[in-house]
Amino acid sequence: MKPENLSIVLVEPQGPINIGSVCRTMMNFGFTQLRLVNPTKHYKSLLAKKMALSAFTVLENALIFDDLASALCDIQIAFGTTRRFGKYRKNFFTPSGAAQKLRDTYQKNACAIVLGPEDTGLETKDLDLCQHFITIPTHNGYPSMNLSHALAVLLYEVSVKSDTEKKSFGPQPEKLAKGNEVEHMFSHMRESLLKIDFLDKQNPEHLLRTFRRLFGAAGLTSRDVRIIRGMMSRIDWTEDQRRKHTNIHNG
Repeated sequence: MKPENLSIVLVEPQGPINIGSVCRTMMNFGFTQLRLVNPTKHYKSLLAKKMALSAFTVLENALIFDDLASALCDIQIAFGTTRRFGKYRKNFFTPSGAAQKLRDTYQKNACAIVLGPEDTGLETKDLDLCQHFITIPTHNGYPSMNLSHALAVLLYEVSVKSDTEKKSFGPQPEKLAKGNEVEHMFSHMRESLLKIDFLDKQNPEHLLRTFRRLFGAAGLTSRDVRIIRGMMSRIDWTEDQRRKHTNIHNG
């Protein structure tokens, strides 16, 4: 995994000291692409600068976004970090497993590791935007890790896997779709499946998360997205025709 292909995304980081420490950790392992989602207004304060030291350039060049969807708009694969073992997130990677996946499958893709706020972690709505999930096996007596410490574990594994001898795994996978392509597809899918009453109007995300999990694990290319959206468009057309036919007969 080339450093320029991996972005670190911090969602609503609250402490300038933690942000500075993250920059230092990133530079320790040669990574410089930092994205901040709605950070504390003091994210470039003296405290951050003191913690970052020579890595403060990472923070100065960081991209700032209002929400995670915007931060991932050009990202093809996102790994969300979480300890929430929910119904729709059964397949977790360890840091080592995630690093292996990055090396073997997503070597040439724009990827991101997403970390949540220090106190709560990523919310479900944020995890929905990620295709894979990483959890660090910590002790149950004190499972919460400092933001930069958690990132150090993750980037260490990525660095180790990147430095090991590459093996041949057959043909390289096709280029994966970008985040905004996938999200537009899911928006289209939501509308189409609601129209035919396939989704529960009170809780449409219930089944949509299953689709997210399935498609996220598979890894969609731009062509895959076009095919799925084409299928949704056909469903839209068929349902419109059915409704017109019904109205004519009822009229």
